[in-house]
Order: sequence, then C-alpha cells, then structure tokens
Amino acid sequence: MTLAELCGTSTSYIGQIEIGNRFPSLELIEKIAGALQIRPHLLFFIESDEDTEQSLQLRTEIMTESAKEELIKHLTDAIRRVVKRVN
Repeated sequence: MTLAELCGTSTSYIGQIEIGNRFPSLELIEKIAGALQIRPHLLFFIESDEDTEQSLQLRTEIMTESAKEELIKHLTDAIRRVVKRVN
C-alpha cells in the first residue's frame, strides 16, 4: 500500500507536497505522520550532519512561496482554533 492510499489522498498530491508546491492540512499531516509512524513535527525537519545543538533544520528552503503562504495560513487557523477553545 502506498503512502497516498494510507492517507486517503492521491499520489500526485503527495508528490506536490514532497517537492514543496503544496502544503497539507493539519489533518493530512497527522495521517502522513501516522502512516510513517513518526511524530508529526518531524516531517518539517531535516537532520544536519553537524554535531551541534541544532541537529534539525526546518525544511522551508525547498518550499515555494505559495506553499509557505499556505503553511502560514494553516498555522494561523490552528492557533485561532486553540485560542477560541482556551477563551
């Protein structure tokens, strides 16, 4: 079974995410992480070869501007939902 099948999406959409042209919803991020059996935040980092405190680096360098904007929108919406629940 492919990652796309495990996540209930298309292989072309997964491909667009992989090359930085699209940014998945928070729900899809959780599905992808679950399928890969990793914690969701690890999808956004690459390991560094350097032996420093900063052994993980954020993967934004491969993202297109529209994908970065989409990421900001998703994060802003998620923060707003959390703030509404707290208040």
